[in-house]
Order: sequence, then structure tokens, then C-alpha cells
Amino acid sequence: MDTLHAPWRIEYIRAPKPLPADGSLFSAIARDSNDEANYVIARERTCFALLNRYPYTAGHLMVVPYRQCPDLEALTDEEITDLMKLTKRCISALKQVMNPDGFNVGINIGKVAGAGVVNHIHIHVVPRWLGDTNFMPVLAGTNVLPEALSEVAAKLRAALAK
Repeated sequence: MDTLHAPWRIEYIRAPKPLPADGSLFSAIARDSNDEANYVIARERTCFALLNRYPYTAGHLMVVPYRQCPDLEALTDEEITDLMKLTKRCISALKQVMNPDGFNVGINIGKVAGAGVVNHIHIHVVPRWLGDTNFMPVLAGTNVLPEALSEVAAKLRAALAK
């Protein structure tokens, strides 16, 4: 079995994350209308999708409910349905735009489970390609992304608008 290690992310995980006075980072992004600056690629009735600023791979995105909730039990059935529908649409857009070989899709609930934003549940969608790991992260602590986040966001916005 191959193991994927992302040692460059530990600095982000351990770093203090100042929260806006009135909610989570995601709540602040949800209220902000500057979608380009925040890499928001889609907004729906109860949730939105945005690119991860600290991606594991190119195209790593997150689907987030507008309402701040720490776990699945706190979400309404409508919110859960909307989250999964937008996740499905994002996977389709990633297939169209980036042609990945597969995906990791997951939810980290709680700090011990690896949640970086503990108080606001979100779904990670990580596109994967055969051979997408290499020596750069391990030896140089560097993650190589082949395309700027703003360019990926623009392409995904266009695919999701169809």
C-alpha cells in the first residue's frame, strides 16, 4: 500500500487561526461578496464551494454550509442534501476541467480528526492523478501546483455555471 504524506501542511495545522469576532473563517467568506479573492466557485441556497488556499493537490476544494455547524447532526436534511448535490456538481466540474483519475472526498469532524476549521463542518474534494506525489513535498517541503488558484477557480466557475 502506498502512503500519501503532506508534511508541509503541519505548519498550517499547528498555526493559530484567528477567527472573525462573529463566527468562523467560512462564515466570513460566506458574507463577503468578493468571490474571486476568496476563490468561491459556486453559491447555492444553503451552501457554497471554494478552492482550498492550502491544497493537497491542484483543484482541492471544499463545500461548506452557510450556517456554521460543528458536525453533521446539527445540519438540517435540506442542508445535507444541498451539500451532497453541490459536491456532486463540483466533482463533475473537476472531471471536465482537470481530468483527474480519481478523488478523495471526506469530512473531518473535530480537531482530533484533522479538522482545520473545527466549528464549521465542510466537505473536502481532492482530485487525484496516478503518480501525483513526487519528491518535492518530501525533500523540499514544497507543493507544486501546475496552475494558479485564480485560474483554476475561473475554469471551475465556468464549468459550474453550465
